[in-house]
This record gives sequence, C-alpha cells and structure tokens, in this order.
Amino acid sequence: MDLLDSILSSMQKPPAASEAQKNAMRKQKEAMEHRKKEEKLMLNKFRKRVEEKIANFIKDATKPHLQFDPMDEMYRAIIREIAETAGLQVFSFGQEGIDRYAVVYTKEKGPSQDELTVRREGRIWDEEKAVEMAQRHLEMQKQAALETEADNNKKRKRGKEEISGTFYKEKYAHLIGHDAAINAAQKTNMNKSYGEVPSENKKDQRSIEQTMADIRAKKMKKAETDQGGSENIQM
Repeated sequence: MDLLDSILSSMQKPPAASEAQKNAMRKQKEAMEHRKKEEKLMLNKFRKRVEEKIANFIKDATKPHLQFDPMDEMYRAIIREIAETAGLQVFSFGQEGIDRYAVVYTKEKGPSQDELTVRREGRIWDEEKAVEMAQRHLEMQKQAALETEADNNKKRKRGKEEISGTFYKEKYAHLIGHDAAINAAQKTNMNKSYGEVPSENKKDQRSIEQTMADIRAKKMKKAETDQGGSENIQM
C-alpha cells in the first residue's frame, strides 16, 4: 500500500443515506416530474384553445381584434407564436406581472394611433371610446379650419390696410405721432402734367374727311421734298 492509498483509507467516508431519506428524495423527484407533466399538459390545452380562438377570429371578419385576459409572459409567448404563424400581429399592453395582456390584429386592420395611445395609458378601448375619439378629432379639425380662416381674414385685412395706409398709420403712430402718421399715410396725388396723358387727349377728334385731306397733304409735301432733293443732286 503506497502513501496515497493510506491517506484515502484513513479519510472518513460520507455517511450513508438512511432508507427514509432515500424515500423522501425519490418522492420529491417523482413530484417534480409529475408537476412538469401537468404543466406540459396545461400548456398544450392552452395552446389548443388559443389556436381555436385565433382560427375563429380569422373566419369572423367583423371583429376588429381579439383580446386575451391578463396572463404571464409564458402564455403570451404562445399567443404570439400562434398568431404570427397565422400571419397576424400581436400587441401587449399593461404592466408586467400585474395586468399585461395581449391583443391580436390582422395585418390589414391594425390598431389606430388613438387605440394604441388609450391602451398604453391603461385605459379601456371599446366602441364608445372609438366614437369619442372620432368626435374629438372632428372638433379639432373644425377648430383648425376656423383658425386658418381667421388667419386668412387677418392677412387679407392687413393687405387692404397696407394699400389704404391704415396699416402704416397704426404701425408708426406710436413713433411719430398720430397726426404725422396720418399725413405720411395719405395717398399721393398723381401729377397729370408729368408722365401722364389723359385718355381724352389720346382720341383722334378729326372727321374722316379731314383725316383723308391731311393724309393727301402729307403725301404731296413728301413728293415735293423728294423732287427738290433730286434736282439738287443733278446740279
């Protein structure tokens, strides 16, 4: 016997488990296996129920969504797996471990932004809430239209005031005084003697006979001028 064998033989062996302890350990193991089987069976039943609900939801095109009760993440994962396999989309709302639940939608008719906002705030989304939100949006659109129309009216009014001088008076009255602003805003009178010819003066007041006579006179004068010019050239 070498040194190592002597050391190992001198060490105390662990105490052997009693028969009662062995039975307790065996029962504990059996209980764990039984619990796992029950959980697996329960998950399979849950999966079948979810598959049936989703299949009915797909057949019934009138329902906007399929909402499940609050449940643990493990069960919501099963819902997501089945729904996405069927070509649907899933959203979860609520606080984890308290009231988080899953809602299934079709790809074509997903949740609106209003629905997402309401659900994420922890409120209930139903037909009544949808009508309420739609009316609120309609009122907001009407209010926006009224405000836009008011702004346009202000711009048109301001444009007219700028043309008439009223805007100029209101803008600079606090700087140069009310009277001075009025004087400065007065319209400039057109100087008719400078660069402007009345339309009456542009009209030809002559008769047809006088016009024809003037034309003949101009032709005769031009002919005499041309003839005189040619004689000067010959000389």
